[in-house]
Amino acid sequence: GLQQDVLLSQLELSKLMDQEIQLQAIRRNQVIQLNIFMDRPANNELILPGQVSKVMPELVDEDELYQKAELTRPLLRQMETRVDAAQSRLDLAKRDYYPDFKLGMTYGDRTGDNPLPRGGARSDFVSVMVGIKIPMYAGRKQSKAVSQKSFELQKNRYALLDEKGVVMGAISSAVTDYHRAKQQFSLFGSGIVPQAQQTVESMLAGYQVSEVDFLNLVRSQMTLFNYQLQYWKALSDAKQALARLEAAVGEGSVYE
Repeated sequence: GLQQDVLLSQLELSKLMDQEIQLQAIRRNQVIQLNIFMDRPANNELILPGQVSKVMPELVDEDELYQKAELTRPLLRQMETRVDAAQSRLDLAKRDYYPDFKLGMTYGDRTGDNPLPRGGARSDFVSVMVGIKIPMYAGRKQSKAVSQKSFELQKNRYALLDEKGVVMGAISSAVTDYHRAKQQFSLFGSGIVPQAQQTVESMLAGYQVSEVDFLNLVRSQMTLFNYQLQYWKALSDAKQALARLEAAVGEGSVYE
């Protein structure tokens, strides 16, 4: 009856109001976090743009994104520098295995005359000295140094590989999430939501001529509402995935 329809509509309205309260609280907490990140007072009002871009750009190839990250991520470049430095230290340590050659030369300018019976002016002279420093403890000191430098090199290499794995994993995860959200956004926008809207319109027309009961009309309206929420959530997920991707790559040029 009419009274039952009124009570049911009031119940559904109360549910919507409850959802609104929860969403407003979530939004408020997000505003607080953003203000903190931007070093502003936590209670500052955050004004959002009136319109949201629904453009879903195409991404460059995933392997190219990996290459961009290796070139632009400061941490990766710093760790690569550490690997190069460790390699140089190892090369220097290995040189201690070989003899150290030293070559010296002196020139002497002599004055005066030679003693009799030779007589005559004294000749200048040149002295050449050759020295060889042979490592006597190559099996101890040098080997220990080489072993230590080799360990440092491997440690830095593994750290670099681990960090590259983390970065590449973040890139792949963001790319996967973006493509998923992009497909869902297209599906809800071009298929599910319009179909749900048509269903509500059909239900409303049927209810007006008493061919559809109020409960089914409300259910169809709530279904449409939930699909619309999923539509906007897909858009939000896609934008967040893009932001994560740009952070993982280290630059904004991730699009074709």
